[in-house]
Amino acid sequence: MSAIAAGAHEAHEHTHYTTTGLDSRKIAIWAFIGSECMLFGSLISTYLVYKGRSVVGPFPHEAWTSPTGEIFKPILNIPVTSMSTGVLLFSSLAMVLALAAVENRGKPGYEGILGSSKFWLLATALMGATFLGFQAYEFTSFVHEGLTIRTNLFGTSFFTLTGFHGGHVAVGVLWLMTLLFIDMKRGLGPKDTILVDICALYWHFVDVVWIVIFALVYLIK
Repeated sequence: MSAIAAGAHEAHEHTHYTTTGLDSRKIAIWAFIGSECMLFGSLISTYLVYKGRSVVGPFPHEAWTSPTGEIFKPILNIPVTSMSTGVLLFSSLAMVLALAAVENRGKPGYEGILGSSKFWLLATALMGATFLGFQAYEFTSFVHEGLTIRTNLFGTSFFTLTGFHGGHVAVGVLWLMTLLFIDMKRGLGPKDTILVDICALYWHFVDVVWIVIFALVYLIK
């Protein structure tokens, strides 16, 4: 048996196929994403139900007056959040390139940076961490301006929704760093594609959810 055939046979033996023809790990991540869709669907629905029902400020899109008579501008900082959204979207591109680098390792055209899964995994993780940094800055500035999770209905629904999403991004960053550690220790190759693929599915899901949140919370008044 040739080396290529032996490698293919070994990869097949370590692949956990289901009756659908898909790897069981990929089925599991899709099932998990389905449950996460229900979770975020309920959080987004709750936000929309309570949207515009706060009786005291701060408000997301309207100026408001404090008990002392001070007038404050709308609390949402759309330009800053737009930058963090752009960073998160670019991280999806880096994730695609990381998966391609692992899947095509050793093939012509995948030399240098393009074929460096370490570089693209690190870039994805750093962009995810940057997004979390933006979110930490936003949360801190909101608290300083008088908006907390207990201030009004907007504060409660906003911090719950975006906080849960931030937690999912943090989990994704830790997952990416784990893959990067494995890549640095022994290298990730075509036989490890499924490991990166399921992480990529999770990461793209987190990005898509944020696009929905950004549109409903920040852009639609």
